[in-house]
Amino acid sequence: MLLPLSSLPSPLTVEVRVSRRVPRSRAPLALALGAALAAPLVLTPPAFAADPYSVTPLKFTVQAGGRSCTVDADLYRPAGVDRDHPAPAVLGTNGFGGSKSDGSTDAIGKAFARRGYVSLVYSGLGFGRSGCLVSLDDPDIDGAAASRLVDFLGGKRAADDGTTADFVTLDAPGDPSVGMIGGSYGGAVQLATASVDHRLDALVPMITWHDLAYALDPNNAVGSAGVPGVFKWQWTNGFYLIGEGQPLLQPSLDPSRVNSLACLHFVTQACRTIHTLNSGSYPADRTAELLAFARRVSPVSYLHRVKAPTLLVQGQADTLFNLNEATATYRTLRAQGTPVKMIWQSWGHSAGLTGPATGELDLSRGNLDTSYVGRRILAWFDRHLRKQTHVDTGPAFAYYRDWVTDPHRTYATADRLPRLNRTLYLSGDGKLVDNRNKVARGTRGYTNRLIPTSHSESSLAGLIGLQDPPPHDTKGTYLDWTSKPLERPLDVVGAPRATLRVHSPKAERTQHSGDAADKLVLFAKIYDVAPDGTRTLVRRLVAPVRVPDVTKSFTVTLPGVVHRYETGHRLRFVIAASDDAYFGNRGIKPVTVVSGPREPGVLHLPVAGS
Repeated sequence: MLLPLSSLPSPLTVEVRVSRRVPRSRAPLALALGAALAAPLVLTPPAFAADPYSVTPLKFTVQAGGRSCTVDADLYRPAGVDRDHPAPAVLGTNGFGGSKSDGSTDAIGKAFARRGYVSLVYSGLGFGRSGCLVSLDDPDIDGAAASRLVDFLGGKRAADDGTTADFVTLDAPGDPSVGMIGGSYGGAVQLATASVDHRLDALVPMITWHDLAYALDPNNAVGSAGVPGVFKWQWTNGFYLIGEGQPLLQPSLDPSRVNSLACLHFVTQACRTIHTLNSGSYPADRTAELLAFARRVSPVSYLHRVKAPTLLVQGQADTLFNLNEATATYRTLRAQGTPVKMIWQSWGHSAGLTGPATGELDLSRGNLDTSYVGRRILAWFDRHLRKQTHVDTGPAFAYYRDWVTDPHRTYATADRLPRLNRTLYLSGDGKLVDNRNKVARGTRGYTNRLIPTSHSESSLAGLIGLQDPPPHDTKGTYLDWTSKPLERPLDVVGAPRATLRVHSPKAERTQHSGDAADKLVLFAKIYDVAPDGTRTLVRRLVAPVRVPDVTKSFTVTLPGVVHRYETGHRLRFVIAASDDAYFGNRGIKPVTVVSGPREPGVLHLPVAGS
């Protein structure tokens, strides 16, 4: 089981220039935040005086999860910061497969040190030269290890070589003014740490997850708790192999990073989970174990303990951790009174080699001051770490609009997420209509095959430089409903919902077999159809569903999107029998949909400006 950041290791490199006169260095792209999403770049930081900070490599031996782990870190200390002139601190770590030295993690240290923050960046447990097993940001392991680094910043402990930090601003004895930032694997660890250490003053988790059970084995059916989802096998196995292949990336591993021959570098429960998912079988006992472990190490299970002000940044181009993940975290934190705001930026794990859009935050470029998201992050830390209470941290919600050409207006802001305020109906003649009275009676069906017949994405293609063919569906293995051409632009911002009723006698006979793999699987999605018939699957996002009970209607929450359907374009809602990025149905299960005005299928859209 694996929790990634932005890409797989590749031969791409990032060229870094710093203001001090040192040789140019080349760092592997690894799975680092912004750099992993771009081709080789020359990174030129903003102009600062020579030698604006010093860098000190440090090691810390910490106890985490019953093991003794060595944490490899770098301390960035701004020039002029000392015991008499302390500064607040920023703590950061890598994405899955990365380390403190990859293109974006060390960029965090540099970027914030240049802005007067003490920065401590470290390799997460099981990566780089840090010890212990990969434990998927478990609060009791990864969170506990990060908490020991907070001890160091608060002056409560020394590094292994005796180095102490008496130059960090303190809120109280042993309590430093400290925030955390990082993406993906380096995002969830912030919430894990905050759940076990309330000294953290501010968090900026980027492109990370809310619930690993949903992220890696999603079931988008509302109220499907306890029913396993549909295995996202490409993403999951790609990163699992990265974790198990650590000796190829880091020769001479610390012995504490080796578990057993059956599970080399992950904690045992993680391996059991991946083995269950790959088996394609969901017997009740193994399913309960799978869901329990995945949720125990996920924010969904411990957010009630997170009190630190949190700025969530999630990517619109992300089929791994989609916008619904950040939305769930946002709503939970807000409901319990934890200060929280959320930004939906353009890029995420699925941005491939295209990189962030022009003007978007790319930490590896050091463009915090010139990007919307970067300025929001700086304001967040200025207010909560420097205690500058007059600083405006921006609106509750902001989202990137790729149809806006003015770079100063690409982000729209709101005090809340758009509601589901537009309703369309699934007519029996294949039309998507705006009035129940327009629904025609009709019966249509499809049949799955033993091999996948629909394609949404090759999850890892863009990340390793391969072309991904356009999404497609094979005739006879899907159903669609298409709207009339739009008379004006339609801006969908958020997660659509669809309520469906399907008939599948074969699935009905097998759904109580005792193995959830026998339940019906389908995939819901929405295309944008241009006047010339060209179809676009927005961000290649689909909603996998393992139907809890095929004899009853069910509601599907689709992945959140930010998309403008232009005038003359049509919406096309599709349910497909399969998708080659996921495991699908076990056996052939024909499906029929009967439509009529008394009980039509319904599609609800969150439309901005309505």
